[in-house]
Amino acid sequence: MKTKNYQLNLKTRVEELYNVGQVCQKHLNRLGIFNIQDLLLHFPSRYEDLSSTKPIIEARPGESATFKGQLMKISSRRTKNRRMIIIEAIISDGTSTLKVIFFNQPFLTRFLRPGDNLVLAGKVDYKPYLGKYLSNPTYEKSNSPTSLHLGRIVPIYPETRGLSSRWLRLKIKPLLKFSSDFADPLPLSIKKRLDLINLDEALRQIHFPDFRESLKAALKRLAFDELFIIALCAEILRHKFHSLQAEKIRFKKNKIASFVKALPFQLTDCQKRAAWEIICDLGKNKPMNRLLNGDVGSGKTIVAAIAAFLVSLNNRQTAIMAPTEVLAHQHYQNFIKLFKNYHLKIELKTSSHNLVRKDKLIDSDIIIGTHALIQEGVKFKNLALTIIDEQHRFGVKQRALIKQRSTKRITPHFLTMTATPIPRTLSLALYGDLDISTIDELPRGRQRIKTSLIPPRKRNQAYDFIRSEVKKGRQVFVICPLIEKPDRNKEKMTFDFDNRKAALEEYQKLKKTIFPNLKIGLLHGRMKSKDKEKTMQQFKKKKLDILVSTSVVEVGVDIPNASVMMIEGAERFGLSQLHQFRGRVGRSKHQSYCLLFSQSWGEETRTRLKIMVETNDGFKIAEADLKLRGPGEVYGERQHGASNLRFASLFDLKMIKFSRNEAKKLIAKDPNLASHPLLLNKLKAFEKEIHLE
Repeated sequence: MKTKNYQLNLKTRVEELYNVGQVCQKHLNRLGIFNIQDLLLHFPSRYEDLSSTKPIIEARPGESATFKGQLMKISSRRTKNRRMIIIEAIISDGTSTLKVIFFNQPFLTRFLRPGDNLVLAGKVDYKPYLGKYLSNPTYEKSNSPTSLHLGRIVPIYPETRGLSSRWLRLKIKPLLKFSSDFADPLPLSIKKRLDLINLDEALRQIHFPDFRESLKAALKRLAFDELFIIALCAEILRHKFHSLQAEKIRFKKNKIASFVKALPFQLTDCQKRAAWEIICDLGKNKPMNRLLNGDVGSGKTIVAAIAAFLVSLNNRQTAIMAPTEVLAHQHYQNFIKLFKNYHLKIELKTSSHNLVRKDKLIDSDIIIGTHALIQEGVKFKNLALTIIDEQHRFGVKQRALIKQRSTKRITPHFLTMTATPIPRTLSLALYGDLDISTIDELPRGRQRIKTSLIPPRKRNQAYDFIRSEVKKGRQVFVICPLIEKPDRNKEKMTFDFDNRKAALEEYQKLKKTIFPNLKIGLLHGRMKSKDKEKTMQQFKKKKLDILVSTSVVEVGVDIPNASVMMIEGAERFGLSQLHQFRGRVGRSKHQSYCLLFSQSWGEETRTRLKIMVETNDGFKIAEADLKLRGPGEVYGERQHGASNLRFASLFDLKMIKFSRNEAKKLIAKDPNLASHPLLLNKLKAFEKEIHLE
């Protein structure tokens, strides 16, 4: 029930607004709109510039345009089958006349009268018996000086069934007077320095821009706000981290040089540079907080191993956390092999292997594990370095917990790694609290993996090619998007859903029909840990020719003898994920191949997958994936709020640098934001939203 004298404010619920009934309330709630504040923060998704009008005489069939004119005549009639009412009107602007046709809108003959001045926007059509005409155009009487729907830059909003952009414009416009009730947290000095408009003005202009320039100013302000809060959060984390104490790890030059010289391969320049940056950080009494950002197969593990070895030479411990048991097992095997002549004690600890008894002290030199390393009761004797592999798969809280597992009161050095290459602008935005080392050079002797998009008609040729590679002694991965297809009786199936390749079904098909003479294994996430490890060891020891798997082998799995990566349903994976799969081959001197199969052959799918064919550069692929899917999909939803960006572009290096510089200046002067309570409140809300516990 409405109250005439009710005092509205930002917290007023939408059902209390005039002319918003229960039906509209449900539609608004579906869009996440519950009060006036939500309504004003429901921003346009795009705009139509209908500010420029054309003389009617210049109307061209096939073109969309806006016209102003006087209504000369209007009439209605029913079609012969009487199912449709057609409204015919004629407008004139003095240069010519134009016919306008509306369908099933009988009220128009009452709403519009000859002599009315109208603004109409739509596509000009042409038929010989009608001439040029507008069909169902957007229209508005132009007698009003404040047009909402035409003759201006018109906002188009995210809609839902029952709520159009026209309806939202009518509701939002009169509520913009409350935009000044939003507290502007941005310090005046920053606004002046970067020429940013006030928040209330930005809100008004983002909804109903007066001009193109005023829209740009609003977009600039709101984009800066988004990047600034991310940068502020990162800078506070950095400031807090560097106020902690860490143990200095002294550089043992001769022993490290001897270890590197004994390696069966030569380090690349990028690996040497990254290793030196880490060694320098470890030598400080402030904890290292560095991200090792590298392409697939670029050799990040050996750089991490050098750091762990240096720590062990200082009689201190290194903990290495991996997101999956498969990857943890592989790191364990690699480290055992690397340090077999160095008498280091290396342990593997996962949820199913060598669990730690409560309060038992771990005294190994290098401890490799999964989330089991941060379980209650785990204690390290003298932990000095924590290495986190595939860092975007661990939340901030999980990374903090491992610090608490040390018996000493000092903070361990942190090295986080990612095998999903991160474009420079994204790394600046997402990882402002980290120093970054980049490895963008592949180890010497590696050949470029040849990638092909295989059409359905060439499937049998691809199978023949796989047989020839196995005959040469090589091995093959086959990746499927599903473990198994859902039960038809339990799930609502569609044709598209039926088409998805499932690992269990494909394993049986390849084993019994396609390659009956080859040894085929199966790997997926629902298998027991011991069975997964057994299968991987069989594949590694060449007891299997083909491994059918799901995305469980996406990162880290190292089988040098594998030369073919066959990916079923490639269109269902992101480009960065496809690049990760491809990185499982090409790890030896042998030429390797990646075969992409797709159930969809639309133009969009072909264009996207063609990027994989054209380049092996993981940074270029990650950038393309970022443009196509957004950071939330590529790097995980918990990446410092980047998945929530509505106005900022992660390719706007200039704006990212501005936001970082301003955040640094502010935190240097006011590390706890004591003098900026509005900004502190916004930061707390942001941290709560993205779960930075």
